[in-house]
Amino acid sequence: MKMESGQPRFRAGYSLAEMLAAMVIAAMVLTAILGVYARANRAAQAVRAKMETPVLAAEVLQLIARDLDRIVGAEDVTIQIKNGFDNGFVSGQLVIRRAIRDIYNKEQVLEEIVWRSGYDFDSPTPGLVIYRSHEGVGLEDKLLDAKRADLESRYPLVPVCRGITYFKIEVPEGINLVDRWAEASLPPGVKVSLSFAEPYETVRGTLDVQEYERVSRTMAVDRTREIRFAVPSTDGETDQENEESGDAEPAQPTRSSGRTGRR
Repeated sequence: MKMESGQPRFRAGYSLAEMLAAMVIAAMVLTAILGVYARANRAAQAVRAKMETPVLAAEVLQLIARDLDRIVGAEDVTIQIKNGFDNGFVSGQLVIRRAIRDIYNKEQVLEEIVWRSGYDFDSPTPGLVIYRSHEGVGLEDKLLDAKRADLESRYPLVPVCRGITYFKIEVPEGINLVDRWAEASLPPGVKVSLSFAEPYETVRGTLDVQEYERVSRTMAVDRTREIRFAVPSTDGETDQENEESGDAEPAQPTRSSGRTGRR
């Protein structure tokens, strides 16, 4: 402030309209910057999900295959499979049970491994959670199972993976797939399919995932079963079928029926 001829003189500043205009322009620029950042962040998350999803799915399938390989092959082993819907999502369950007979000829469950999926009520995004449980007389890990708390022993289901939108377990029978198995005999194999992709609503009101967005693996259960295969003959006209691979004999070379010249 300057004094001029005895009167105070104020320096001119910004008006209220100019301040409001500057604030509106700054808000518009900030909104545009945040929008670009949000789109870039979503694109990065989508790329990361596409890269990590097959790896995570393969790890879950490997864990299921390990349980099948570890238990199946012993005596008194049964496998039960069933599928259904949980809040519209395709959900499955696999039960691997191994039993033994005690001295009183009573059946005791030695091991029981359950793989199942359930709706995730704690997640803001609708989806499933894959659980695994291990119960029985035999301990899976002597160090960890011996120190399990009573609360954990009463609730043996352990979450393995979240964000699943499709989980189905099937049994291959020829060219068809069966979604339920409750027989005493072991199935020839188990096909497990899961997906993290965005589901779509079907005409029945359930949720499904495109087949090309599913990650599947078929696991052989009884690897010592008899496998039929054919050995082609030397003339290429007939095939010889063998019931067991261990009984297969290599084809003997045949001599030509033509006359050989003498020296």
